[in-house]
Amino acid sequence: MKKSTLTRGLLTLAIAVATQSAVADLPEYQKSSSWFTDSQTLLQQKLQNSREQKAVKNVILFVGDGMGVSTLTAARILEGQQQGKTGEENFLSFEKFPFSGLVKTYNTNQQTPDSAGTMTAMMSGVKTKAGVINISEDTLRADCASSKGKEVSTLLEMAEYQGMATGVVTTARITHATPAATYAKTPERDWEYSAKGDCKDIATQMIEFPIGDGIDVAMGGGRRNFLPKEMKDVEGKSGKRTDGVNLVETWKSKHAQGVYIETQAQFDAIPAGTKQVLGLFNDSHMRYEADRANDTAGEPSLTEMTKKALSVLKQNDKGFFLMVEGGRIDHGHHAGSAYNALTDAIEFSKAVKAATENVNLDETLILVTADHSHVFTIAGYPTRGNPILGLVVSNDKTGSAQTSPVLADDNKPYTAVGYQNGLGYADLGTTTDADARYNSGALGGRAVDLSSVDTKSSGFHQEALVPLQDSETHAGEDVAIHATGASAYLVQGDMEQHQIFHIMSRALGLSKSE
Repeated sequence: MKKSTLTRGLLTLAIAVATQSAVADLPEYQKSSSWFTDSQTLLQQKLQNSREQKAVKNVILFVGDGMGVSTLTAARILEGQQQGKTGEENFLSFEKFPFSGLVKTYNTNQQTPDSAGTMTAMMSGVKTKAGVINISEDTLRADCASSKGKEVSTLLEMAEYQGMATGVVTTARITHATPAATYAKTPERDWEYSAKGDCKDIATQMIEFPIGDGIDVAMGGGRRNFLPKEMKDVEGKSGKRTDGVNLVETWKSKHAQGVYIETQAQFDAIPAGTKQVLGLFNDSHMRYEADRANDTAGEPSLTEMTKKALSVLKQNDKGFFLMVEGGRIDHGHHAGSAYNALTDAIEFSKAVKAATENVNLDETLILVTADHSHVFTIAGYPTRGNPILGLVVSNDKTGSAQTSPVLADDNKPYTAVGYQNGLGYADLGTTTDADARYNSGALGGRAVDLSSVDTKSSGFHQEALVPLQDSETHAGEDVAIHATGASAYLVQGDMEQHQIFHIMSRALGLSKSE
């Protein structure tokens, strides 16, 4: 028997004996409570978690863009309520992982970060400025000349050098900041289809990826960034490129055995044994999960894309690295739409569950985290089981649920979730003027009475304290990280965001630093 196994067994026995002794002195109604017994069971399960060093063949990094802790809480409650439960007791799939921690998210020049700088940290092991992708911090944003000779390497590049398979899956544009940070190097995240100076745009960098056989699986949106403006795509939309280059055709010429797809039907028809896939399912970002059914061309879900990517990547005997982004969680929050942010977070959780069911966790490390959070909050004192997207109904002095929503000092009800800043409530059926999207009625209280408004619908935009006509903003607090599989024990406690790179590279044997 290994020493670590023996030690863990003795520790389990000691705690069990101590627990039984302490429990014997407790009232029976306390010991028999489900809260009590469930916690005992969970503790015993955690004691069995392995902390042994295992060889890691594969790494999957899941990034819920903008998925802060309040988003996790609200999403788990919403998912539970969709299943007919009160919701608070629910867990998202990855919240049951054995190891977790907190991650700091700041950029080198910003207290509250953006996705370019945060994802650079996760993919390269060093922090950089907001808006900058895989260029060291001593450069000027959007300045091509200052970025030369300051490029940093990514984990995906390192994996390709080792002959591993690599994949990038997202519901955002494949050239957007988070997915781009797996493969591109640019001082400006907005250079998706064109760049200044002699820098290359992000789409070109993806197609011309110079290491190994290139990225094996790339699926998401952003088709327009790969097509010339003179050309229309499958939906009749024009490309964005002004250089006349059709990067889709360039990819096809480089990967004669690869499969290029644009629709759900083509996705479903990918032949077994295919080893390289490029899927561009939308002109811009893919649809919110709640809206996919309304897409005439059809788009696969994040779960479907994750499973398909794994089926392709697992063919490589040397292992794989896959990054999966729930990109539209972030966009839902920016729009002040908790409904879209949370339903996309629930789909993200399903994608994680699918991954755990389709890999061997004895040789695969799965990490789930976020690049940053949002100014999204759960407020008031809603009663247990209060609809998380609904109006706040509180408890009376006896602790029992009241029969009507709580009224604020302006005699109007308010929702359980809201935003520190953003568009605020917009009646999209009658309001088209951006200036009218937020009307606080400063001296007379809020202009909109939510009493007869369906705040749980997909078209509702939560109220915001500070009016911003453009977009709700990111927030600066720590985000969670969850881990399961081989070497998952490396994820514990508070950590700097760039430490995630070092955990992944160490687990894969790409870095031998002690």
